[in-house]
Amino acid sequence: MAATTHTVTNQPPPLVGYDVFANDPALTEGIARYVADGRQDEAREELGRLGRAAGSAHAQQWGEQANRHPPVLHTHDRYGHRVDEVEFHPAWHRLLGHAVTAGLTDAWSRPDGHVRRTAGFITWTQAEAGHGCPLSMTHAAVPTLRAEPELAAVWEPLLTSRIYEQELRPAAEKGGALAGMAMTEKQGGSDLRATTTRAEPLAAPGEYALTGHKWFCSAPMSDAFLVLARAPGGLTCFLLPRVLPDGSRNSFRLQRLKDKLGNRSNASAEVEFDGRTWARRVGEEGRGIATLIEMVAATRLDCVSAAAAVMRQAAAQALHHTAYREAFGSRLADLPLMRNVLADLALESEAATTLALRLAAAYDADTEQDRHLLRLAVPAAKYWVTKRCTPMVTEALECLGGNGYVEESGLPRLLREAPLNSIWEGSGNVQALDVLRALRREPPALHAFLTEIGTARGADHRLDRAIKGMLTELADLEGIEARARRLVERMALVLQGSLLVRYAPPEVADAFCASRLGGDAGAAFGTLPHTLDLAAIVARARPVLDR
Repeated sequence: MAATTHTVTNQPPPLVGYDVFANDPALTEGIARYVADGRQDEAREELGRLGRAAGSAHAQQWGEQANRHPPVLHTHDRYGHRVDEVEFHPAWHRLLGHAVTAGLTDAWSRPDGHVRRTAGFITWTQAEAGHGCPLSMTHAAVPTLRAEPELAAVWEPLLTSRIYEQELRPAAEKGGALAGMAMTEKQGGSDLRATTTRAEPLAAPGEYALTGHKWFCSAPMSDAFLVLARAPGGLTCFLLPRVLPDGSRNSFRLQRLKDKLGNRSNASAEVEFDGRTWARRVGEEGRGIATLIEMVAATRLDCVSAAAAVMRQAAAQALHHTAYREAFGSRLADLPLMRNVLADLALESEAATTLALRLAAAYDADTEQDRHLLRLAVPAAKYWVTKRCTPMVTEALECLGGNGYVEESGLPRLLREAPLNSIWEGSGNVQALDVLRALRREPPALHAFLTEIGTARGADHRLDRAIKGMLTELADLEGIEARARRLVERMALVLQGSLLVRYAPPEVADAFCASRLGGDAGAAFGTLPHTLDLAAIVARARPVLDR
């Protein structure tokens, strides 16, 4: 009886065996827009290889295994010696090794490096998001270390290397290394000025002994960490290696691993520095936060890119499922109401990816204008894109119905991952207040932002009205802190609208301006005006299997 009743029909094939990069027009068009003509073929070939790997059965299996078998802390060996090591499933090392080999820890050593790395980061982390953390911090540590040229000469070649070596050894014996960071303390959270970890100078110049506790240490298996501590001259940045030059282990005590909502494949730890913890100063004493500014900006951009990757994978799963699944006599994707939902998901995903690539291009250009633009646009984008990720993934999950609520679909893992990037590197309030700080202290940043969005003025009346409304908000600074979230949301939306009006197909730009800037949509996804060309938006975004 079971054999005759258990006939499987009306199920989509697995979304596997496809090129994640080539199937995302926002990515492919961004490469065409921002990478120089003579380097585009090389970039497309490199990203295509990464995209096919990300869409392969192997990578998807690695992602599932790395999350099903989370890291395990070993504080001591069998004889009672402290070892303070984190054991990861082999799938984690395969994911991380592939990413390092693909150059996802380096945007600094080649032209168009940030655009190419951001596109690769969005592509590859769709297979598994957790290992994006060490990739991001390793990449972002480079500009901070450049504040201390002697340290940069040793560590930058290792951090930008395409060699993945998981064993802990002295830096001089390694072909590649990873960097983490340990900033947050339990009494301070986002308020880094509440740091109590102490740094006592040692006899050798630039060397210190640290004493204190860090509440969140990201990627504790890394070779070195950037940390904040109070030196005699004030809050200071330090580089703390796991293994000392003589081959002995630094005193880096792992107290426990955090039991997190999502991001299960990645380890986050509490760590203790016991007064024998050796570190090198990076930058001047008392200038710790200023020294770390560039690292924070780079990791915040990666929060935008990571959220864009989660959003794109959620949209891809919904688009794929509904293209094959039938209900009420039609494909789900052809039903008007479902088409509206899918178009809205695709719209949100494209806007996020387009914004991430524009910010990456500003890093590559590195003009004074672009640096000022990044000062406002990065925290605004980090605030808004990461905020939109969770409701969007929830809606995508619903497109699969009960199947989406089952772990095997992969959507629950995406949903647990979705809130992460709005918390890491400063939560929403921190980003909004950072935007206000830039507006008050750095007038050129606002000029650069207005210049950027002004290039699309006159192209869409809804965008023009939204810009005018934003300027009205900026003109009234009374009680601005209480209104900061609303202001930053408007800034992010007009920036996304400006980019889509300039670069996206007319149907995409029209739908975005109508729903996000013109107010012609409801609060939920799937409330786009029915007069829009929704079928074209869905067709543009739908992934196509290679077979």
